[in-house]
Amino acid sequence: MKFNPDYTSVINQRHFDRLNGYLDDAKAKGAGIVEINPANEDFSQQPTHKIPPTLVMNPTDEMDVMQDEIFGPIMPVKTYKQLDEAVEYINGRPRPLGLYFFGEDKEQRDRVLNRTTSGGVTVNDVVMHVSMEDLPFGGVGPSGMGSYHGRDGFKTFSHAKAIFSQAKMDIGAMMRPPYGEKFEKFIGGRIKR
Repeated sequence: MKFNPDYTSVINQRHFDRLNGYLDDAKAKGAGIVEINPANEDFSQQPTHKIPPTLVMNPTDEMDVMQDEIFGPIMPVKTYKQLDEAVEYINGRPRPLGLYFFGEDKEQRDRVLNRTTSGGVTVNDVVMHVSMEDLPFGGVGPSGMGSYHGRDGFKTFSHAKAIFSQAKMDIGAMMRPPYGEKFEKFIGGRIKR
């Protein structure tokens, strides 16, 4: 994996250090760290800035890995006993840019998708909603506003100029002072005495 060109590298030393800092912080604060490294390679001294896929098990919200966007091969994993716990957890925090549901139970899937708000959603995969050009992509609230891709992107990054032209018979004129006979006749027909 370390020298396998199929595994990508972190873009530079600063981000490599940032990601390793997340792991150090999580470990120091009690999270379990599971490095997926079947060949047991040493990733500490290397010029390619590679990090093996790493799970952070049961992180707390105070850990750095749960505070920032990660953009690296680190996945925090939180456990739950009842599906409603997961829904409450999602809804109790800023709205996520992406939501990923894994499972074959349609009722559970629909419950999660109908009771949470997020940017995009991918079911039984990750990140793939971003690559679908016909689906709008964007966040909600703190994760961003608007959508891009295809027609939705054109609408998001365009400004439709609203233009109103009054008809030749200006019916709005009778609603502006000074009020005259037409207005009184119009209103009089609608008020019951």
